[in-house]
Amino acid sequence: MSKKIVVITGSPRKNGNSFAMTDAFIRAAEAKGHTVTRFDAAMMEVGGCRACETCFKTGNACSFDDDFNTIAPAILEADALVFTMPVYWYSIPAQIKAVIDRIYSLVVGGKDIAGKACALIACCEEEDRSVLDGVRIPMERTAALNKWHMVGEVLVPGVLHPGDIEKTDGCRLAAGLADKI
Repeated sequence: MSKKIVVITGSPRKNGNSFAMTDAFIRAAEAKGHTVTRFDAAMMEVGGCRACETCFKTGNACSFDDDFNTIAPAILEADALVFTMPVYWYSIPAQIKAVIDRIYSLVVGGKDIAGKACALIACCEEEDRSVLDGVRIPMERTAALNKWHMVGEVLVPGVLHPGDIEKTDGCRLAAGLADKI
Protein backbone atom coordinates (compact mmCIF):
# COMPACT_ATOMS: atom_id res chain seq x y z
CA MET A 1 0.00 0.00 0.00
CA SER A 2 1.37 3.39 -1.01
CA LYS A 3 2.18 5.75 1.87
CA LYS A 4 2.67 9.49 2.09
CA ILE A 5 6.13 10.10 3.50
CA VAL A 6 7.49 13.47 4.61
CA VAL A 7 11.27 13.73 4.76
CA ILE A 8 12.73 16.66 6.69
CA THR A 9 16.46 17.25 6.35
CA GLY A 10 18.68 19.28 8.64
CA SER A 11 21.92 19.77 6.74
CA PRO A 12 22.94 22.82 4.72
CA ARG A 13 25.42 20.70 2.70
CA LYS A 14 23.63 19.43 -0.39
CA ASN A 15 26.58 17.21 -1.23
CA GLY A 16 27.01 16.00 2.36
CA ASN A 17 26.74 12.57 3.89
CA SER A 18 23.27 12.90 5.43
CA PHE A 19 21.94 14.12 2.06
CA ALA A 20 23.44 11.06 0.36
CA MET A 21 21.61 8.78 2.80
CA THR A 22 18.43 10.86 2.37
CA ASP A 23 18.61 10.48 -1.39
CA ALA A 24 19.12 6.72 -1.06
CA PHE A 25 16.07 6.46 1.19
CA ILE A 26 13.90 8.56 -1.14
CA ARG A 27 14.87 6.55 -4.23
CA ALA A 28 14.02 3.30 -2.42
CA ALA A 29 10.72 4.64 -1.05
CA GLU A 30 9.61 5.95 -4.43
CA ALA A 31 10.59 2.65 -6.06
CA LYS A 32 8.16 0.97 -3.64
CA GLY A 33 5.38 3.29 -4.83
CA HIS A 34 5.37 5.68 -1.88
CA THR A 35 4.85 9.40 -2.36
CA VAL A 36 7.70 11.38 -0.82
CA THR A 37 7.63 15.09 0.00
CA ARG A 38 10.99 16.51 1.01
CA PHE A 39 11.68 19.65 2.99
CA ASP A 40 15.28 20.82 3.31
CA ALA A 41 14.97 22.84 6.52
CA ALA A 42 18.39 24.47 6.15
CA MET A 43 17.24 26.07 2.89
CA MET A 44 13.99 27.33 4.40
CA GLU A 45 13.03 30.13 6.76
CA VAL A 46 11.76 28.51 9.94
CA GLY A 47 12.10 30.37 13.21
CA GLY A 48 11.94 28.91 16.67
CA CYS A 49 8.70 28.41 18.58
CA ARG A 50 7.69 31.48 20.58
CA ALA A 51 5.36 29.51 22.88
CA CYS A 52 2.61 32.07 22.29
CA GLU A 53 0.02 29.27 22.05
CA THR A 54 -1.92 31.08 19.33
CA CYS A 55 -1.48 28.08 17.04
CA PHE A 56 -4.11 27.83 14.26
CA LYS A 57 -5.72 31.13 15.34
CA THR A 58 -4.89 32.60 11.93
CA GLY A 59 -5.82 29.47 10.01
CA ASN A 60 -2.18 28.45 9.73
CA ALA A 61 -0.39 26.11 12.10
CA CYS A 62 1.67 29.02 13.41
CA SER A 63 0.62 32.63 13.82
CA PHE A 64 4.13 33.69 12.82
CA ASP A 65 4.06 33.08 9.09
CA ASP A 66 7.20 31.43 7.80
CA ASP A 67 8.01 28.23 5.91
CA PHE A 68 6.81 26.01 8.76
CA ASN A 69 3.29 26.78 7.57
CA THR A 70 4.22 25.02 4.31
CA ILE A 71 5.60 21.99 6.16
CA ALA A 72 2.76 21.61 8.70
CA PRO A 73 -0.01 20.51 6.29
CA ALA A 74 2.30 17.86 4.83
CA ILE A 75 3.09 16.55 8.32
CA LEU A 76 -0.62 16.36 9.08
CA GLU A 77 -1.31 14.34 5.92
CA ALA A 78 1.75 12.08 6.20
CA ASP A 79 1.67 8.42 7.09
CA ALA A 80 5.38 8.54 7.93
CA LEU A 81 7.97 11.13 8.93
CA VAL A 82 11.68 10.68 8.27
CA PHE A 83 14.13 13.07 9.90
CA THR A 84 17.64 13.20 8.46
CA MET A 85 20.56 15.18 9.86
CA PRO A 86 24.18 15.36 10.79
CA VAL A 87 25.16 15.84 14.43
CA TYR A 88 26.21 19.43 15.19
CA TRP A 89 28.01 19.99 18.48
CA TYR A 90 26.59 16.75 19.89
CA SER A 91 23.01 17.68 19.17
CA ILE A 92 20.31 18.30 16.58
CA PRO A 93 21.24 21.04 14.07
CA ALA A 94 19.34 24.31 14.58
CA GLN A 95 18.06 24.16 11.01
CA ILE A 96 15.88 21.13 11.73
CA LYS A 97 15.40 21.70 15.46
CA ALA A 98 13.19 24.70 14.70
CA VAL A 99 10.90 22.48 12.61
CA ILE A 100 10.78 19.83 15.35
CA ASP A 101 9.99 22.48 17.98
CA ARG A 102 7.23 23.97 15.85
CA ILE A 103 5.44 20.61 15.69
CA TYR A 104 4.23 21.84 19.07
CA SER A 105 1.72 23.97 17.15
CA LEU A 106 0.03 20.82 15.85
CA VAL A 107 -0.36 19.52 19.39
CA VAL A 108 -1.63 22.84 20.80
CA GLY A 109 -3.94 23.14 17.80
CA GLY A 110 -5.55 19.83 18.73
CA LYS A 111 -4.48 18.05 15.56
CA ASP A 112 -4.24 14.27 15.65
CA ILE A 113 -0.69 13.40 14.71
CA ALA A 114 -0.55 10.06 16.52
CA GLY A 115 0.01 6.77 14.74
CA LYS A 116 2.55 7.93 12.18
CA ALA A 117 5.62 5.88 11.36
CA CYS A 118 8.86 7.68 12.13
CA ALA A 119 12.49 7.08 11.18
CA LEU A 120 15.81 8.77 11.83
CA ILE A 121 18.82 8.97 9.55
CA ALA A 122 21.87 10.63 11.10
CA CYS A 123 25.62 10.76 10.87
CA CYS A 124 28.50 12.34 12.72
CA GLU A 125 32.18 13.10 12.31
CA GLU A 126 33.49 11.23 15.33
CA GLU A 127 34.00 7.46 15.41
CA ASP A 128 32.33 7.18 18.83
CA ARG A 129 28.78 5.97 18.13
CA SER A 130 27.53 7.50 21.40
CA VAL A 131 27.95 10.94 19.81
CA LEU A 132 24.76 10.11 17.89
CA ASP A 133 22.84 9.94 21.19
CA GLY A 134 22.43 13.73 20.95
CA VAL A 135 20.02 13.24 18.05
CA ARG A 136 18.82 9.70 18.69
CA ILE A 137 17.46 10.22 22.20
CA PRO A 138 15.53 13.46 21.49
CA MET A 139 14.02 11.97 18.33
CA GLU A 140 12.99 8.77 20.12
CA ARG A 141 11.42 10.85 22.91
CA THR A 142 9.66 13.08 20.37
CA ALA A 143 8.25 10.00 18.65
CA ALA A 144 7.07 8.54 21.95
CA LEU A 145 5.45 11.80 23.06
CA ASN A 146 3.57 12.15 19.77
CA LYS A 147 2.65 8.44 19.72
CA TRP A 148 4.62 7.81 16.54
CA HIS A 149 5.94 4.33 15.84
CA MET A 150 9.73 4.44 15.44
CA VAL A 151 10.34 2.02 12.58
CA GLY A 152 14.09 2.40 12.28
CA GLU A 153 17.23 4.40 12.74
CA VAL A 154 20.32 4.61 10.59
CA LEU A 155 23.13 6.06 12.70
CA VAL A 156 26.52 6.33 11.03
CA PRO A 157 29.60 7.57 12.89
CA GLY A 158 32.95 8.50 11.38
CA VAL A 159 31.91 10.56 8.35
CA LEU A 160 32.98 14.18 7.95
CA HIS A 161 33.93 14.98 4.40
CA PRO A 162 31.46 14.77 1.52
CA GLY A 163 31.63 11.26 0.11
CA ASP A 164 32.84 9.62 3.32
CA ILE A 165 29.44 7.93 3.59
CA GLU A 166 30.35 5.84 0.53
CA LYS A 167 32.95 4.04 2.69
CA THR A 168 30.14 2.82 4.97
CA ASP A 169 26.89 0.91 4.59
CA GLY A 170 24.89 4.07 5.46
CA CYS A 171 23.21 4.55 2.08
CA ARG A 172 22.27 0.87 1.85
CA LEU A 173 20.83 0.95 5.38
CA ALA A 174 18.94 4.19 4.66
CA ALA A 175 17.42 2.64 1.54
CA GLY A 176 16.44 -0.36 3.66
CA LEU A 177 14.27 1.88 5.86
CA ALA A 178 11.83 2.10 2.95
CA ASP A 179 10.99 -1.57 3.62
CA LYS A 180 9.91 -0.71 7.16
CA ILE A 181 7.39 1.99 6.29
